[in-house]
Amino acid sequence: MFSNIGVPGLILILIVALVVFGPNKLPEVGRAFGRSIREFKKATEGIADDIREEIKEDIKESKPDTINLKK
Repeated sequence: MFSNIGVPGLILILIVALVVFGPNKLPEVGRAFGRSIREFKKATEGIADDIREEIKEDIKESKPDTINLKK
């Protein structure tokens, strides 16, 4: 996601954030951003797990319908 920013761009973003939020609020903003990213990852993992379970159930249901052709 941030692969095209580079070091100068990252430094510029940090300077702008420091000016906008100030040195006292910047740690709080960083913590809130980190919590938000963590919650987003948990939510996407939960959705991915639900999809995997549905696929497993569909596979289990479809296996008895197969025909043994080795007769």
